[in-house]
Amino acid sequence: MQENKPILIVGLGNPGTKYNDTRHNVGFRAARHFVPEDAVWRKEHDALTYSEKEKGRRIIFALPQTFMNNSGNAVGAIMAFYKIPIENLIVIHDDMDLKIGNVREKVGGSSAGHNGIKSIDAAVGSEYRRIRIGIGHPRDFNLPMDPADWVLGKFSEEEKNLIDKAISSIHLL
Repeated sequence: MQENKPILIVGLGNPGTKYNDTRHNVGFRAARHFVPEDAVWRKEHDALTYSEKEKGRRIIFALPQTFMNNSGNAVGAIMAFYKIPIENLIVIHDDMDLKIGNVREKVGGSSAGHNGIKSIDAAVGSEYRRIRIGIGHPRDFNLPMDPADWVLGKFSEEEKNLIDKAISSIHLL
């Protein structure tokens, strides 16, 4: 990380109340976890943003409002406006290839078919930190379901508890 530059933490998801608590919106859920409950979110650069200072450094949380497949538009605009280097970008997103509640981190790599990550990679490059939160796959539960329907499905209460525990284990900085 470049010490003298802002940090951008992006939670991926889809805008709108109908997507609240869906598996694909776990990035939104995670980003909100790290922001005060009474935070005032601003609409800028096709995203909702919240900014704070920690130890003199600006930290910007963003929830793209472009829908998942176009997340890179918002991320690229925010990074350009605030002059954020790619190594200061952290993206939190769902991952069907991880069991529900598991968390993995990596820098760079492929999108593994995640359209939000594909969009960000196309907009800014791929060498940024990714925090992947497992949402499981329908085959893990022997469900004959299209993965697109799975990610847009809502969490059960038990699953929400597993996800919230996973989010609490994340160390952003």
